[in-house]
Amino acid sequence: MTRIDAKFAELRKEGKKAFVSYVMAGDPDFDTSLELVKGLPGAGVDIIELGLPFTDPMADGATIQLAGQRALDGGMTLDRTLEIARRFREGDNTTPIVMMGYYNPIYSRGVDLFLTQAKEAGIDGLIIVDLPPEEDEELCIPAQAAGLNFIRLATPTTDDKRLPKVLQNTSGFVYYVSITGITGAAEAQAADVGPEVARIKAKTDLPIIVGFGIKTPDASQAIAGVADGCVVGSAIVAELASGKPVSEVLAFVKSLADGAHRA
Repeated sequence: MTRIDAKFAELRKEGKKAFVSYVMAGDPDFDTSLELVKGLPGAGVDIIELGLPFTDPMADGATIQLAGQRALDGGMTLDRTLEIARRFREGDNTTPIVMMGYYNPIYSRGVDLFLTQAKEAGIDGLIIVDLPPEEDEELCIPAQAAGLNFIRLATPTTDDKRLPKVLQNTSGFVYYVSITGITGAAEAQAADVGPEVARIKAKTDLPIIVGFGIKTPDASQAIAGVADGCVVGSAIVAELASGKPVSEVLAFVKSLADGAHRA
């Protein structure tokens, strides 16, 4: 059982929905990013998504693209992203960390070496948005063999014919993208998301976590209410980008987490 599996078992026992937060590793700099990540569990975050900066983030809107660019400009690398996880683990051995990003930096490192290093650093799962199920032999299957969850995205355009393929080797949870398009582009609507979550749940026992377009505590509560939890990324990244201190960003995160936990 991975930390992700254990976290969902704990939440089910407590009758709670999950709140997942995305932050970009190294934004705006290493120390600030590490301080933010270390503060997330205390703000009510159940699972941390740690963004791996990349030069061509095709699924991301402007907010996260700019965060990635700030991180890269500040010297952020795959090694330093893993170092954030490693430093976090010095004080927290239970909160799951999912690395979210693109395949190129992993391919460049070499899959076997990357998986060894990720496991050693305390990474629990991967979301690699540009690796479809047809490429499972590249990373998905080796990752699962190494004890990491491989989390797949399902979208409004994932029809019933495609869905079984998407679910085939997915583990940990299914990330349902609530809107068509990029991150931060539109607001998620519970009335649209609910039937889609139910459709996916009919095909899998995995938790369904909904992300993209969730910006407020009320939206967090509404979306978590029709799923097993929700993810917020761009809204948190935008708070940090506005120059607010980490303490204020964490207060905002707590308001979102409280919303999800009320669902």
